[in-house]
Parts: sequence; C-alpha cells; structure tokens
Amino acid sequence: QVQLVESGGGLVQAGGSLRLSCAASGRTSAISVVAWFRQAPGKEREFVGSRTWIGRPTAYADSVKGRFTISKDNAKNTAYLQMNSLQPEDTAVYYCAARSLGRDDYNIWGQGTQVTVSS
Repeated sequence: QVQLVESGGGLVQAGGSLRLSCAASGRTSAISVVAWFRQAPGKEREFVGSRTWIGRPTAYADSVKGRFTISKDNAKNTAYLQMNSLQPEDTAVYYCAARSLGRDDYNIWGQGTQVTVSS
C-alpha cells in the first residue's frame, strides 16, 4: 500500500508563490504517475498537473502552464508543486494523487491541503 501526505498550503497574496509537498510512503515502487488536483468551493475537482514517478515527463492544465512546476526528490520519495504568480482563482484545496502500475485511474489520494490566495 502507498500513502500520500500533502503539506505546504497556506495563505499568500496575489503574485506570490507557494510550494506544496507530497510525501509518499509504503510500496512506492508501485507508483507509475503522481499528479496534483485542486477543488475550489462549489466547483468540481480539476487536474492541475502530473509527472511520471520514474523519469520526468510532465503534463499541465492550460490554466497553470508556465506558472506551476512539478518536481520530485527521488531520495525522499516526495513530489512537489511549485506555484508561482498565484492568483485568487488558484484558491482551492490541493490534492496529491497517484496511479498504481497497471491502472488507468488515480487510485491513491492524499488528504488535501488548503491554498488561499488573497487579492
């Protein structure tokens, strides 16, 4: 089993930056892809970005492309979401998710961390 724990959320002013962390534990060798999603109040959860667990290929939603970057520290089994030029519309609960090898869906989820961007 794999567990994911997010951290790093908080309150930031528009134009500021935050870095979220997603620490994976357990059978991390079974992870194929790690991703970030977010859910704003009254809205559906949306994809933010993803990267393969081994290697670097990444994908981003158009709304964050050029502002957000996903990276990973292999030694720490931790993925990061660096968020720059934050805007009030980025306010949401951010979730880390992982896809196990052989699956098409994100079957492992963290508890979420709140990001609030003030104008």
